[in-house]
Amino acid sequence: MSLDEKTAAALAGAPHNRPPVPRWLLGLGPLVLIAILLGLFSLLNAPGLNKLAEGVPPKEDVAVEDARFTPGRIEITVRNQGPDPVSIAQVNVSDYYAVFTQTRDIMGPLESTTLTVTYHWVDGDPYEVALVTSIGGKIPVIIDAAALSPERSTSFFGLMALLGVYVGVIPVALGMLWMPFIRRSSASWIRVLLGVTIGLLGFLALDATLEAMEVVANNAAFGGPLVVFLGALLAYLVLEGTDAWMRRHQDLNTAAAAGALPPRRLALLITIGIGLHNLGEGLAIGSAYSVGSLALGATLIIGFAIHNTTEGLAIVTPLAKEPPGLGWLALLGLIAGAPAIAGALIGATVYQPALSAFMLGVGAGAVAQVAIKLLPMVKDRNGRIFTPLTSAGIILGLGVMFATGLLVQA
Repeated sequence: MSLDEKTAAALAGAPHNRPPVPRWLLGLGPLVLIAILLGLFSLLNAPGLNKLAEGVPPKEDVAVEDARFTPGRIEITVRNQGPDPVSIAQVNVSDYYAVFTQTRDIMGPLESTTLTVTYHWVDGDPYEVALVTSIGGKIPVIIDAAALSPERSTSFFGLMALLGVYVGVIPVALGMLWMPFIRRSSASWIRVLLGVTIGLLGFLALDATLEAMEVVANNAAFGGPLVVFLGALLAYLVLEGTDAWMRRHQDLNTAAAAGALPPRRLALLITIGIGLHNLGEGLAIGSAYSVGSLALGATLIIGFAIHNTTEGLAIVTPLAKEPPGLGWLALLGLIAGAPAIAGALIGATVYQPALSAFMLGVGAGAVAQVAIKLLPMVKDRNGRIFTPLTSAGIILGLGVMFATGLLVQA
């Protein structure tokens, strides 16, 4: 047999080469199969499992999200956080069955409704409201002292913007005035001040987490406390990813390669973290004021200002040896303080507990990430981080934030 004949015979016996299946089709195939099976499962009404719910009463789990007082009316927003539909049939206000209307007669899972109750309430009086469901369940709404809710008008939103300036922009700018003092400080003092900054950021992270957990303590519609940790983890990963991307696209010096970030970049990360924290703080302030539960007197404004002034110190401390221009400092101040304005406006317009808790969690994760990034900058000549000086600075930072936080009683 000749060589050509052997080659032809080998080709005839070999399997035909088929083109490979596209990768996108391999990934799409299981998704289509899952969709088909879920559709059949729903269409056939869960064969074999539909008898499990026979004789079991529906589970009603409703959370109260908002309560507003207008002349002669009480507006209450509730959300169904359970698996079964819920219908509000009656409203009892201090043993009186009041007339009401609602935006949705039946709430499906995660749906909300706003009830407008006709009731001539008295300013300053406490009220116990009970929302009675169609199967007789009661949802309590405790009101310690009735107060007229602010009208959401142009002047109201102007007040919210001014409030954001008072508690966000101005305090941060005042705190940044420590820049000349920091520039003339020795290396030992710089390590102490960096320790103070770590303490400040650590306190902000803990404070934001606890505040967010309190916001969703009785509201599990969107995961409850889980949204706080998801927000914190998201912010931490985003900032870490951003920093890694910047490392790849910029030439870093030896100190940066060893783990310490360049001062300007570290100051920017601190600013972003504080800005995210102030966004969550603004959300909480705006939403509380919109429902009349926050008395914003001059003393409280001063308390917020003193508490947030320390944030400016945290921003300028890493810039001790590389002082930037006034324009860069002004930009850092706006990035850190202006989100309080946006947060107050959003919180006063569309308040949702899960959103507020999520944003507070984002702020907590952001400042925690920055606090960790600061640690390499406090090393002494022997490479130790927690020296007596830095430990004293961290304790001082925690103490200052705790003391000034006592002035803020919202």
